[in-house]
Parts: sequence; C-alpha cells; structure tokens
Amino acid sequence: MNLMLLLAQINLADTTAAGGQAGEITMSYWNLALKGGWVMLIIAFLSIVAVYIFVERWFVIRKASVEDNNFMNRIRDYIHDGKIDSALALCQSSEHPVSRMLEKGIQMIGRPINDVHAAIENVGRLEVYKLEKGLPSLATIAGGAPMLGFLGTVIGMIIAFYTMANAGNNVDISMLSNGIYAALVTTVAGLIVGIVAYFAYNILVARVEKVVFILEARTNDFMDLLNEPVEES
Repeated sequence: MNLMLLLAQINLADTTAAGGQAGEITMSYWNLALKGGWVMLIIAFLSIVAVYIFVERWFVIRKASVEDNNFMNRIRDYIHDGKIDSALALCQSSEHPVSRMLEKGIQMIGRPINDVHAAIENVGRLEVYKLEKGLPSLATIAGGAPMLGFLGTVIGMIIAFYTMANAGNNVDISMLSNGIYAALVTTVAGLIVGIVAYFAYNILVARVEKVVFILEARTNDFMDLLNEPVEES
C-alpha cells in the first residue's frame, strides 16, 4: 500500500509539473521579449542595424569582387597603341574599384614609376576604406550585444531580489523564479544578436580581403605594363 501511495504521489507531481510546463509554453515570444524591459529595445535596434549593414555591404562588396576579365587586355592594347584618352574613357565608364584605381595611374603616365605606384596605392586604400564602411559598427554590435544582455540580466536579478526583500514573510519561490527567467531573456537575446553579428562580420571581412587581392593583382599588372620595353618599329 505504501508503494502504491508513493507512485500515486509521484504521478500527481508529474501531472502538475506537466501542466505547469504546458502553461509556460503558451507564452508567446513577444510577451517573453517584453519581460526583458528597455534593454531588449536596444538589443532589437542593434539587430536591425546589424542586418542592414550586412545586407548593404554584401551587395556592395559582391559587386566589387566581380571583375571583367577583358578589362586589363583592353587597357593594355590602348596603352601600347598610345591611346591614353581611350584608356581613360574605358576606366571612367566602369564603376569598379579597379577601374578607378587604374584611372589614376593612367593619368600619371610619364611621371616617375614610384610616383605612379604610390598614387595607385593611395586610391586602392581609399577604395578598401569605402568597402569596409560599416564593418567597425558590425564588430561593435558583435561584442556589445552580449554585454547589454548581461547588463539586462543583472538588472533583472537586482529587481527580483529587491522585490523578495520587500515581500517580507510573504516570500514565494515563484517570485524569484519568475524574476530570474525574465532577466535571462536579455542574455539570450544579446547572445543571439552577438553571435549572428560576429559571423556576419567575418564573412564580410573575408570578402573584402578577396577584393584587396584583386586590387593588388591589377596594380602589379599595370606596373608591369608600364615597365614593358617599348617595341621599336
């Protein structure tokens, strides 16, 4: 009889716990997010900014990484034929970092090679700077969002314990548990935003490095072109 009574009590406890869990599952993510307080608003704003930066930079960097394979051949032919104006017109008609970089080099043809190379490198650095626009902000979000989440959790814990302290003898364990899970919402949200922003940042950095490699390769091609011996007719 004692064994049967014990099993009945365990079954009753399991049923009660299951009922409590079912009640908690019905809570929407929106209501759960609202329990995070004002910190959740900041984290939500940072998530929107991170998504915008990633999408906008993705298309800009992707466009810069697509290269016309025949571009350098046409530049080489124009310069060999002495058609400097045609080479400049070709560069100006293309919206690409390589074309803007070579345009500066073509404009300085006739000056010392070191000056031409320095001018091209300056333009190249400027183009890379344009491509990296927004990436520092994305890196800041990747590091700052989890910290804001932890801040929200600490504030929530302080509020929970303060409420318990003021409750006096009417302290209920549910008061602490509700305060804790509401406080942990900000940590989860901050970690999610931070992790996504971290991966997004590294993806964009890798694609920028690909464009940098293209710029360096075309710089070397152009300098080799200027150093080619002139064929005598």
